[in-house]
Amino acid sequence: MRDPRDRRLSRVAGPSSLVIFGVTGDLSRKKLMPAVYDLANRGLLPPSFALVGFARRQWEDEDFAAEVKESVQAHARTPFDEAVWNQLMDGIRFVQGEFDDDDAFNRLKETLEELDADRGTRGNHAFYLSIPPKAFDLVCRQLSKHGLAQSTPGHWRRVVIEKPFGHDLESARALNDVVESVFPPDSVFRIDHYLGKETVQNLLALRFANQLFEPLWNANYVDHVQITMAEDIGTGGRAGYYDGVGAARDVIQNHLLQLLALTAMEEPISFNAEDLRAEKEKVLAAVKLPEDLSTHSARGQFAGGWQGGEKVLGYLEEEGIPADSTTETYAAVRLDINTRRWSGVPFYLRTGKRLGRRVTEIAVVFKKAPNLLFTDHSDDEFGQNAVVIRVQPDEGVTIRFGSKVPGTQMEVRDVTMDFGYGHAFTESSPEAYERLILDVLLGEPPLFPRHQEVELSWKILDPFEKFWATEGKQPESYPPGSWGPASADELMNRDGRSWRRP
Repeated sequence: MRDPRDRRLSRVAGPSSLVIFGVTGDLSRKKLMPAVYDLANRGLLPPSFALVGFARRQWEDEDFAAEVKESVQAHARTPFDEAVWNQLMDGIRFVQGEFDDDDAFNRLKETLEELDADRGTRGNHAFYLSIPPKAFDLVCRQLSKHGLAQSTPGHWRRVVIEKPFGHDLESARALNDVVESVFPPDSVFRIDHYLGKETVQNLLALRFANQLFEPLWNANYVDHVQITMAEDIGTGGRAGYYDGVGAARDVIQNHLLQLLALTAMEEPISFNAEDLRAEKEKVLAAVKLPEDLSTHSARGQFAGGWQGGEKVLGYLEEEGIPADSTTETYAAVRLDINTRRWSGVPFYLRTGKRLGRRVTEIAVVFKKAPNLLFTDHSDDEFGQNAVVIRVQPDEGVTIRFGSKVPGTQMEVRDVTMDFGYGHAFTESSPEAYERLILDVLLGEPPLFPRHQEVELSWKILDPFEKFWATEGKQPESYPPGSWGPASADELMNRDGRSWRRP
C-alpha cells in the first residue's frame, strides 16, 4: 500500500552512483543488486545512474556486470527486461582492492570522476558499507583521506551502514564517533530493512489515518502488546557472525525496539525525519526495565530433532559453532513504557530461530469486555480483542473479535477479520531495500535511525545482556519447531498472560 502522504515512491532519483563495499557478499547478491535493478525497471533511476563494486576479486568491469546480471535474474522481484538491463549495464564499474590499499581508493576516485564526466553522475555518490562493522573505521577514514567523503555545494556524498550498529552502548558510541568524524549526521544512513517494509509503514497509516483505532490505543483499553519475530531456520550459514551475537543483539536491539517505538509513539506533527525521530526517541527514553530481570526475560538455544519432516541439527551441532557456546538463539523480554498513554501496559518482545513458523507481527491485545450480559458464561469463555499487524510474510492486518455462533443458544466465539495487501491492491509491494536505497539516493531519511535512537536501544538491552552474562547459564534448550523454551511461557504465565500462536 502506498502511503498517500508519501510522494517519494513516485519520485525519480537524480544523477548519482551507488558504490557497494562488500559487493561479493550474500546481502549484495541477494538484496542490494536485485533492488537496484528493480528500481531501474520501475523507472525510478535516471539514465545517469551508475553502480560501482569494490572487492578483492580480480575482476574487470565485464566480470562484475556478469555477476550482477546473474544476481538480478535469480533474485529480482520484477521481470527481466533486456533494455533496462543494457542501460544499467552501461553504468556498471568494478574496482579491485583491499580496504587498506591506497592505490585502490585512488582508482575508486578516478572511476567516480570518469562517471561524473562520462555518465553524468555529477559528483553525487553514496557509499554502501555491506562489510563487517570492524572495517567501518578503516573504510570511512580511507574515503576521507582520498577526498571521497566531502560534499560540496550542489554535490552530495552519503554513507550507508548495515546493522549491527555496535555490540553494546560503548561500541555503538565509538562507531558513531568514527562515522560522524567523516560524514555529517545528515549524510549517514543506518539501514534497518524492517523499516522499509510496507506493513511497518502502514502501521503509521493504521494508527493516525483512522479514527477507529487511535482512541483505543492506550492503557484504558489495551491489556498488553506482543511483538514477535520468529524464524523457522537455523543460522543459515551465518554461524561465524551469529555466535557471540545472539538473538537479542541481532533482532531485539534494532528491529523489535524500532517496532515498539512505532507502535507506542505519539502522533508526529509531520512525516519528516526530525518529527518522526523525535517521537520514537521519546518512547525509547521512556522504556522502563522490569525490577527482576530473571523472571521477566528468557533465553533459549534450539536442540536437534525433527522439524517439518526433516532431521535438523541443534545449534551446538551446526558448523562453526563451539560445543560450549552460550549464545542464545531465542530471547524474550518484558518492557514497560513510563508514559501516561502506556502506564501499566507491558510490551513483550520475542525472537528466535527454529520456531514453529516464519512470522513477524505486532499484536495489540485489548482488555476483556465486562461480562454483564453473558452471566451464564464464565470469563474464561470470552477471548480478548486484538489488532494484529503482520509484517511478514503475509503482509496485512487481522482483527480478532467475539461473534455469536449460529444456533438458538447465545454462544460467543472468537473470529477474525483479515486484510491482506496481496488481495486488496493490484500493485505489488516494493522490496524493503528498494525503498531504502531510493531514499538514500533522494536524501530523504525518515526511515533511518539516528545515533540517538541506536544508543537508546542499547541502553535498554545492555542490562539484560550483562545480567545474562553474570548468570553464567547455558541457554535453556528447546525443540525445533516449537515456540521456544519453557521459561518464555513462564515469563508470560507469571503475569497471567500467554503468548499468541501466530
